[in-house]
Amino acid sequence: MTENRVALITGASRGIGYAIANALAKDGVDIAGIDINISELQSAMKVIGDSTGRRTLAIQADVGEFASMENAAAEVIKVFDKISILVNNAGITRDNLLLRMKDSEWDDVMRINLTGTFNCTRAVIKGMVKNRYGRIISIASIVGLMGNSGQANYAASKGRYHRIYKINCKRVC
Repeated sequence: MTENRVALITGASRGIGYAIANALAKDGVDIAGIDINISELQSAMKVIGDSTGRRTLAIQADVGEFASMENAAAEVIKVFDKISILVNNAGITRDNLLLRMKDSEWDDVMRINLTGTFNCTRAVIKGMVKNRYGRIISIASIVGLMGNSGQANYAASKGRYHRIYKINCKRVC
């Protein structure tokens, strides 16, 4: 049952994030999109809202900064009253061979792909526990399992263990 559900989706302006937002909206979920590129995100949310009839919200935020995600989550709750689903989709690449990789290339990918997932989850988890309902989906990559030439940073950021967390009890199970 997706009625009265609200999804917060990072990296929702295009690609996988847009496709997930669109699919959830078609299933009756209201959508709050997060992206660093607000103009592209606003356009994407308008298209999704117009084509599905669902309420949408575009929020510019930086997943790599906890305060930014905390503010974004508060804005979603202010508009929609809750967050039922979090899709940690935002991700970047800074490809380079490990022996040539700059610290900034490593740090940028870890900040968005790994720390961003942590920040987003931490920003929404209390509300999900309080509401006794939540779904957290973190997008991984086959590169995290198999590796790829020039993507040591990306593989490390996507190689974490993923599962869907269901929060529907008094404590996180």
